[in-house]
Amino acid sequence: MGTFAEVLSIIGFFIRALGFAVLGFAVGRFTMDAYKKAVWQVQAALAVGFFGLLVGLTKYSSPASVGLFAVAAGAAVLNSFMAKKEGDGEEPKK
Repeated sequence: MGTFAEVLSIIGFFIRALGFAVLGFAVGRFTMDAYKKAVWQVQAALAVGFFGLLVGLTKYSSPASVGLFAVAAGAAVLNSFMAKKEGDGEEPKK
């Protein structure tokens, strides 16, 4: 019975890490999308909230979970900076 519980525990760690990665990407994407459209007061609140969440997770979560959250959030931020703008690229062929 102990081996089964250990296997479930390991699976739980992977699921938690994957959940933090998905959460990090979603929060990063939401923050960057809202940041571009907001006035400066809301931009300040979004930045403080995002980094406050990161600090809170660092204090109260496991290092691997926070690492995956930070990597996924960083990927979302980089993705928002590298996203194609509407006028870029080739013109449509007629």
